[in-house]
Amino acid sequence: MSQAAQIKPESQLLVNTVSGCFLACLRKAAQRQEPFNHWLLKDSLPQGFCEAIASLPFTPPRDGVFDGKRETNNTTRVYFTPKNQKKFVVCRRIVEGFQDPAVTGSIEAATGTDLSNTRLRIEYCQDTDGFWLEPHTDIAVKKFTMLVYLSNDPYLASAGTDLHEGPPDFNCVGSAPYGKNLGLIFIPGKDTWHGVGQRRFNKIRKSIIINYVTRDWRDVWELA
Repeated sequence: MSQAAQIKPESQLLVNTVSGCFLACLRKAAQRQEPFNHWLLKDSLPQGFCEAIASLPFTPPRDGVFDGKRETNNTTRVYFTPKNQKKFVVCRRIVEGFQDPAVTGSIEAATGTDLSNTRLRIEYCQDTDGFWLEPHTDIAVKKFTMLVYLSNDPYLASAGTDLHEGPPDFNCVGSAPYGKNLGLIFIPGKDTWHGVGQRRFNKIRKSIIINYVTRDWRDVWELA
């Protein structure tokens, strides 16, 4: 039986505190300033959560169009919506954790962003072979971006998010380490160029993306 199959979500996830785990993670985060200000994370979520997310019964998208933009495949994207929170305890626990005022306050103190009057948006990504993202900056209505990777598969060792210098050359200067419960934080701005280069994914690249977005967010059905 696989490790994921052994997880008992209700019994295991109820005893873990997402907010407490993340606050400890944030205190130990490694801040880097090149090519832009960002934080590298370890142990972002409590034990068992990465496996629980990765075992959610969502089929990886098929026949995706890989043109360097996630929005091209908007119809197949998965979010921690109220509906999915009701169905899956792991979705609900993560949303509750990142809605905790202690978490939002600590993020503001650590990063300088303003999360007042924002809403939470969490996406579950299953990127298959052929996927890539062109260097881009997140749109202005995103006030916080955090990625958490979900697998220790050695085939995905080079699957972390690439960090780029800006125009005109968009040179890649490094990548966030990809591994189970490792992650990356940055505050979207004009210089936060990032992407995923064109390389083979022999396994599914699983991650979650956590954003706080302004009330101007158009696609409200995506929100937690």
